[in-house]
Amino acid sequence: KNSVKAMEKELVTCSLQGKENAALKRSQIFQIPGSKDLETKVIVDWSNGEFSQFEFVFWFDCKQISLPEKQYSLKDLLLDFFVKPQEGSKEIFEYILQNPAKVLLVFDGFEGLHDHENVPRCSARQPEKDLCSIKELLSGLIQKKILNGCTLLITARPKDKVYQYVSKVDKTIEIVGFSPQQRELYITKYFEGLPYSDNALKLIKECEYLFSHCYSPVMCRFVCFLCETILEMGDKSLPSTLTTVFLKFVQQKIIPMQMDVTAMQNQESLAVLAHIAWYLGEKHQSAMKSHPLHSKEVKEFALKYGFFLPFAFPRHSDSGEDEFGSTFSDFVIQNFLGALHLMLAEEIKDKSLTKYLSFPSKKKKPYNWLDLVPRFLAGLLFLQDDPYFCSLSNKDVKQSTKKQKTFLKYIRKLQINELCPERLLELLHCIYETQSNYLLQHVALRLKPDLSFQGMFLTPPDVHVLCSILKISRKEFSLDLQNSSIDMQGLKDLVGLKNVASFRASLGDTVRLWKSLEQAKDYELLKASTEKFVLDPFKAKTMKDISDLSDLVEMKEKMINSVQDASGCSSYEIPAIKNLRKLEFALGPVCGLQGFLKLVEILAAFPSIQHLDLDALSENGIGDEGAKSLSEVFPTLKSLEILNLSQNKITDVGAEKLATALPFLTSLKTLSLYNNSICDFGAENLAKALPLMTSLRVLDVQYNKITGVGAQKLTASLRKCPHIKNLVMWNPIIPYGVLEHLQQLDSRISV
Repeated sequence: KNSVKAMEKELVTCSLQGKENAALKRSQIFQIPGSKDLETKVIVDWSNGEFSQFEFVFWFDCKQISLPEKQYSLKDLLLDFFVKPQEGSKEIFEYILQNPAKVLLVFDGFEGLHDHENVPRCSARQPEKDLCSIKELLSGLIQKKILNGCTLLITARPKDKVYQYVSKVDKTIEIVGFSPQQRELYITKYFEGLPYSDNALKLIKECEYLFSHCYSPVMCRFVCFLCETILEMGDKSLPSTLTTVFLKFVQQKIIPMQMDVTAMQNQESLAVLAHIAWYLGEKHQSAMKSHPLHSKEVKEFALKYGFFLPFAFPRHSDSGEDEFGSTFSDFVIQNFLGALHLMLAEEIKDKSLTKYLSFPSKKKKPYNWLDLVPRFLAGLLFLQDDPYFCSLSNKDVKQSTKKQKTFLKYIRKLQINELCPERLLELLHCIYETQSNYLLQHVALRLKPDLSFQGMFLTPPDVHVLCSILKISRKEFSLDLQNSSIDMQGLKDLVGLKNVASFRASLGDTVRLWKSLEQAKDYELLKASTEKFVLDPFKAKTMKDISDLSDLVEMKEKMINSVQDASGCSSYEIPAIKNLRKLEFALGPVCGLQGFLKLVEILAAFPSIQHLDLDALSENGIGDEGAKSLSEVFPTLKSLEILNLSQNKITDVGAEKLATALPFLTSLKTLSLYNNSICDFGAENLAKALPLMTSLRVLDVQYNKITGVGAQKLTASLRKCPHIKNLVMWNPIIPYGVLEHLQQLDSRISV
């Protein structure tokens, strides 16, 4: 187990401005400029010599320090809560204040911060020494009023929790979790040496939904623990949903050890504990010092069975004894118990139940901070006859039946095809937890054919649930999975569905999938996935996009040969390459020329391109060199109808090269050279080319450096071009009278 814990996890970094994704190691976290959410063994690495730029590293669990009634000074937080030096506290603290750049502060589990959406500004006169709430201290650190120069490392699930508090971060890092191979390795190591080690991996893999949850190291360990318990009891199957997993977990914790005398006490204690879980969840808390319902018996029950963990609050330097509190041992456990409270509590009537489900058509905040409660609640509503559920409660089943009927009525009225992607995915999880054939069919039949999850983080459990429900539907679907961080196995599973007719995904992910299928000789799925993939329109925003496009072209011949050999076809083309019609290029000025020169090398591979757009808000700046390079491949672009070279710093030199080759573009209808640096010489060369460009209908040369001389050359050429419908050539250095006169000569000129 220890060797698996030390396994180097892969992290993905991606910028909020849409810069490139890249894998990195933990040792690179503070080195690479870029950006997603982080939870790693940073402190362990630091203690082993990594991150030598920091002399002090402090770690805080947000749910333990965020109680609203607690106040700290910075010294309390650093030297009493995290570590208590036996001597020299004053000198150490003064050294920290004088050397903030040598300090790393890790705030772990930011979503555990009480009421983090209402953040006060730090108003303390001496924030390093005055007592403040944890929110005020954090605000001071973020605003650089406290310990200016230190490094803050904030972890959260999901990352949006951080952005509600911190509007700007230097880097965002996201853990992608275990791959299927790493999951198998973890499970194998967990059961190593046990008599049923051979059966454990097989048992977990057979339950695909639970295996998908094992992408999370915490959930993987939890599933292994449950599997271990089940195998020890002689059972041969695992629960099929997350609700039944946690129901089994709770039941295994308390039932085997209880006698008839204690059964009622445990049921009552569990009901109180569930109430506390919900009560704290409404306050965005997992930890507490005390609670009106928190009797000695309930506390002992919670600690005995591992639902609570104790922890100590920091002492103020001048105060007396330590104070102790309790926190839920796991966020998911608190979610499950919160849902259990909604099921068991008589004061929560069936008609008010739906407000806790939160499936509005527009993006609204969930009712409660415990965001997994709707899933567990849906699952529990359909387990009222389950013996495990009955063993945890002595409540009347009729009340649960009413709540189930209310839930069914609510789902029937829901406008499923109007839900935003986030809410739709949450609904699918809830319906999956019910395992109700009626509800699964009901939802599957009401999904709209075009499903977009663009920009969402699709986890393996998300993909499993989505696959399961799409399989049931008789519709054909088009999926948009771009920037969804979907793993290769998930992409393979979705693309392999027979009723998924087409899909969009990040080009790099798709190319990696195809290479994997080619290596595995799965030519049937390779052919099917290439036919389903949609690339058009494609927008290149990073160098990686250009590299991915190059990789697609490079593997084209190899894939063609493989598919031809497998299918017996005499000819085969990748439809995504053949059908690409619009290509936008928006790399900006830093990488614009470099990326464009690489793009030009592969343009000929896309025979159907009709629209090439290089007009980006950030200006690509391909200049004369880029224009020259592009002009050399004009003879291969037989289908090009629209060419937009606006705002690219092209001068007369580039215009001359373009003019020479433009007649080769036999389908070109619109040419835009707006806002470049073309002068009269360039205008003269363009004028010479116009009569030869018989397909051209619109030419835009506005905002260049053309004078009246160049304008007259273009006007004279226009007389020989009856095919041209519009010439836009207003330039600030052409006298207005001249332009007006030219327009009178030819009404096709726009000013």
